[in-house]
Amino acid sequence: MVQVLVGVIGGSGLYQMAALQDVRELKVDTPFGKPSDDLVVGTLEGVPVAFLARHGRHHHLLPTEIPFRANIYALKSLGVQYIFSASAVGSLQGSVRPLDLVIPDQFIDRTRQRCSTFFGEGIVAHVGFAEPFCPRLGGVLAEAVLDLRLPDIRLHRGGTYVCMEGPAFSTLAESHLYRQWGGTVIGMTNLPEAKLAREAEIAYATLALVTDYDCWHPEHDQVSVEMILANLHQNAANAQKVIQAAVGRLGKNPPESAAHRALKNAIITPLERVPPATKEKLHLLLAKYF
Repeated sequence: MVQVLVGVIGGSGLYQMAALQDVRELKVDTPFGKPSDDLVVGTLEGVPVAFLARHGRHHHLLPTEIPFRANIYALKSLGVQYIFSASAVGSLQGSVRPLDLVIPDQFIDRTRQRCSTFFGEGIVAHVGFAEPFCPRLGGVLAEAVLDLRLPDIRLHRGGTYVCMEGPAFSTLAESHLYRQWGGTVIGMTNLPEAKLAREAEIAYATLALVTDYDCWHPEHDQVSVEMILANLHQNAANAQKVIQAAVGRLGKNPPESAAHRALKNAIITPLERVPPATKEKLHLLLAKYF
């Protein structure tokens, strides 16, 4: 099997990485079904990278339909140790404007229909999640943005990503509530990814790309579909530049992450008591602890 260091998960508007070289597509089956799409494997800045379109390359999957466990498991099966996630978001704060870039450091979970753990079926594990994003990997992203000196692009380091169920957007009351809670941006996908990446002992960081203001903003009704699509296109171009630069930095000096040993003290069930079928299903995650 191909050994890959970095996984890139592309969100709305980002369905490919044009700069990937020596590209080939891999169909990967997992115990949790098929990923959102074939994994596109190649090199970026000389670093082995696997790209996955979160919603499928033709954007056919609702946020709730995304096979999050299969996606993370498939990347883990290639040897991925770091994941850069690009995600389109709405802004919950006036200071965070459309086309701004946010590297969040916290989550608020408003999902209801997502399975966000690999465990169960005879094995219990509780991973630490106080810092849901890897701060060192987030630092790599931030340094890449600053190095690029992108014109008219503002970077916000830190902030809270509110992850909602979707596919409908927030009510006005919900939007005001999230602002009172201290939410910075709102999206529909990253929280299951981050939890599963932590269980898979993969360092995870998000580049949140602001497309518009959430409905709290007094000028929200002036936002058109055409404007959002134009922002998605520009965000995708910016994301590719930032991720390429971040991968280059990462390849030169891969940081040690607390995520890489997240299961060390998290597994509660004695491994000799875990059902054989579950051991086999989770062998990729548990092998080093047997």
